[in-house]
Amino acid sequence: MDLWVRMRGVKTQAEKAESFRALHQRDRAFIIPNPWDAGSARLLELAGFEALATTSAGFAFSVARRDNAIGRERMLAHVAEVVAATDLPVSADLENGFGDDPEACAETIRQGAAAGLAGGSIEDSTDQAEQSIYDIEHAADRVRAAAEAARACGFPFTLTARCENFLIGRRDLADTIRRLQRYQEAGADVLYAPGLSTREEVEAVVRAVDRPVNVIMPGVPATIDELSAIGVRRISVGSLLARAAYGALLDAARELRERGTFDFAAKAVSYRDLSTKF
Repeated sequence: MDLWVRMRGVKTQAEKAESFRALHQRDRAFIIPNPWDAGSARLLELAGFEALATTSAGFAFSVARRDNAIGRERMLAHVAEVVAATDLPVSADLENGFGDDPEACAETIRQGAAAGLAGGSIEDSTDQAEQSIYDIEHAADRVRAAAEAARACGFPFTLTARCENFLIGRRDLADTIRRLQRYQEAGADVLYAPGLSTREEVEAVVRAVDRPVNVIMPGVPATIDELSAIGVRRISVGSLLARAAYGALLDAARELRERGTFDFAAKAVSYRDLSTKF
């Protein structure tokens, strides 16, 4: 099978994983855009990007659900569809590992690898009102279990550990850095604290760890060159592309409903053009 795959010019999962890991070692940050379905994944590949990352929110919106309302089985089926649609390495937003205990995180990584992923992220948010974020030691244990599962994959699965402090309203940079350092010690390959909003915050995180750091944009008033100079190695956009697409849909719907005009058609991709891409 591997020989047949190579003859077609399609990369094996191991090759994708190796190329994905190598992207994080370059001196300049790379952009990893976030498709929300198989079609958007294919278009982003054709646009010239080098890797993709799924968005849990973008996918949830596409099936009329809120973020964090999708179970593991359905999410991994979605992930497999994205992987199958592109020859690029794909990393997945695996939320909090779909379970509180470390073994749940490990199993999610194993199933993600089986679905064809080159990497995935585990976050420390609980999505529970009474405790919005896991205790730091328990959170580190969860990352450790995920890292052990990633190391057992047989290829360099890139594990990203996320600290959600800023997203849940805890703008505590010192605690965020402590958590990222513990996740680094637990075996994470990439570190990520979504919600950072200043270059100073990003610089503090990059200086405090020795693993590649992902930053979500927009949010920090900086260019790619400036983020690269700070030491950022990966830039994602989360659900932004999905929200931009839905924004265009809502604008067109309002025009149809309120004005009865069709000016939005001027900005639409042609049927012929899209048909040649799938």
